[in-house]
Amino acid sequence: MPKTFARYAWAVLAYNLGVVLWGAFVRATGSGAGCGNHWPLCNGTAAQHSPSAATIIEFTHRVTSGIDLVLVALLVVWAFRRFPRQHPVRLGATLSALFLVTEALIGAALVLLQHVAKNASVSRAYSLSTHLINTLTLLACLALTAWWSTERAGPAVPSARPRRGAVWMAAVSLASVAVLGVSGAIAALGDTLFPASSLAAGLAQDLDPASNIFLRLRLLHPVIAAAVGAWLLFYAVSSASRRPDVGGRAWSLVALLGAQIVAGVVNLLLLAPVWMQLVHLLLADLLWITLVLLSAATLKFQPGAADPPSYEMGVDSTRL
Repeated sequence: MPKTFARYAWAVLAYNLGVVLWGAFVRATGSGAGCGNHWPLCNGTAAQHSPSAATIIEFTHRVTSGIDLVLVALLVVWAFRRFPRQHPVRLGATLSALFLVTEALIGAALVLLQHVAKNASVSRAYSLSTHLINTLTLLACLALTAWWSTERAGPAVPSARPRRGAVWMAAVSLASVAVLGVSGAIAALGDTLFPASSLAAGLAQDLDPASNIFLRLRLLHPVIAAAVGAWLLFYAVSSASRRPDVGGRAWSLVALLGAQIVAGVVNLLLLAPVWMQLVHLLLADLLWITLVLLSAATLKFQPGAADPPSYEMGVDSTRL
């Protein structure tokens, strides 16, 4: 298998994590309007003269996103040159490019609709949620592309079908984390738009019926986090018990889950400083990627002693 491609695919995934974190930094610092309501140009021009801090932050995000388009385009071309037809790497790379384009379009819509900076409208919650779901899907596609390109993760036997229980458990896990992510994004936006002077003041904001909807929804995030955390713990343990070959990913998920809970508590106690929001988001993205790979591994066909010979990558396993 082309190990160089696999290393490149993992590097592209890591780069996208950096782009996502910088995008969160743009939101947390209120710099989303740093380029005005212009897109893709910044303040109507390509070159910036004596830019403000907000302009530098937003313009940097656009530049890194542009570089990302080039990196993913190369990923697609390379995948089609190195892998045969119907190989999942081709599908993963193509979907990565598709969701990167929609990511850029959603980002453009946020700017043009002025759903940035201090905008506290309800419509921003919908655009923010759409943006987050697209980001998670993009990261999932990139992670699967990299995983499928590694030697151990070769394509499953076409005739194999995973157990129905494993499918719905994976689906529930992925959907629940996506919902948790949306609630976290809304909570983070509330922290940015309406910073609290103390923990008691923040709680008073959350319980005030006259508060903005982002503040009133903020209390849901820890409740959802507790429920999803309990489910993920069950999913990881049960996956490791049924499939010892995925034990490493399962216990990695448990470790990231614990780290994320600690980060969430610290973020709350420190009143959500920007740096802690970024740490919290990084752990959330790593947990999501680990969950995606764990789900894919549990659904991948695992031949047993009584199974017929399998064919992977066009190689007759009976000759090995």
